[in-house]
Parts: sequence; C-alpha cells; structure tokens
Amino acid sequence: MDWKSLPTINASRVSLRWISEDDVDALYRIFSNPEVMRYWSTPPLADRNAAVKLLSEIHDGFQRQMSLKWGITRRTDDALIGTATLFNLNLDSHRAEIGYCLDRTQWGNGYMNEALQALLAYAFEELGLHRIEADVDPRNSASLLTVERLGFQREGYLRERWQVNGEIQDTVFYGLLRPEWQAVKSLTK
Repeated sequence: MDWKSLPTINASRVSLRWISEDDVDALYRIFSNPEVMRYWSTPPLADRNAAVKLLSEIHDGFQRQMSLKWGITRRTDDALIGTATLFNLNLDSHRAEIGYCLDRTQWGNGYMNEALQALLAYAFEELGLHRIEADVDPRNSASLLTVERLGFQREGYLRERWQVNGEIQDTVFYGLLRPEWQAVKSLTK
C-alpha cells in the first residue's frame, strides 16, 4: 500500500475518490440526516463545523495509516453522494472492516452496491486482503441485503453492542473471505 495518496477507483457509474475541503457541505448534508444516521454508530452531525472536523478525522486516519475513506461520487458530475471505508486495517493479518454511507436522496439507485463491488475488488486484489468484516444493525434491512448480495456470511449476533443517542443497538456481524468474494464475482460476470 502506497500511503502517499488514496487511489481513485472507478466503476461504471460511480468513482471512489479522496474527500477534499470542497466536499464539506456534501459531508454535512449526508451525515446530518437522521434517516441516514439511524443505524450508524454515531449521532448525526450537529452543524457544518462538525463536518469540517469529520473531514479532518478522515485525513488524519489516512495519515496515520489506520483507515481508507473514499468519497463516492457520480461519474457524471463528481458530486459526493456517500462514503466507503476500510478501517481497522491489519495488513499483517490481511483483514479490515468495511463501512459505508449514502445520501438519502440516492437510496435505491444501486450506487452503493456498485461502489462496494469496486472497493472489494481493490481490497482483495490490490491490498491483498483475505478477510473483510461488516458490522450491521439488524434493523437495517437494506444494509443487510447489501452485504449478503456481495457474498458476506453472517457470523454472529452481538447484543447491545452500541449506545447512540441514548439508544442501545444490537449488531449482526458479517465476514467475507477472498475465495467467497471470488466465487460471487465469477457468478456476476
């Protein structure tokens, strides 16, 4: 992994790219929406300054080689519509966790599935990862369907794992191994 710059990953309708200062308003729009953040492990952003702080944390995580967070953009206009992240990277063990978020106005268009397929290809083929994990709120049926479509296997149910805004949330834990991803990928060709 070259930690000098985050590579841009292109898919047919979306690109995954570096998130810049020009994207702060879009970050705020996405991460301040209570519907988007309903199943997230943190509360919605309170104001635009919180989005500036989030951007700083994204850049810091990359500089410290702890996380890779891409902005998901439409290729037609480069508008930031979401994020996709590899975090808790352990390159010695060839594993990471995946996280993702999409602007509410973009739900149901297949953008996230396309972005995550591209991200998984990069993770397994370029980074040489063997295992990727996902932590999903069991009430988030759309996210459960997304990871299952990508080949993730349900591995466990963690009761009362998160406390966000005074609400206790469970987690369904998923894992995807490189051979499983390759099998799913070969079926979709």
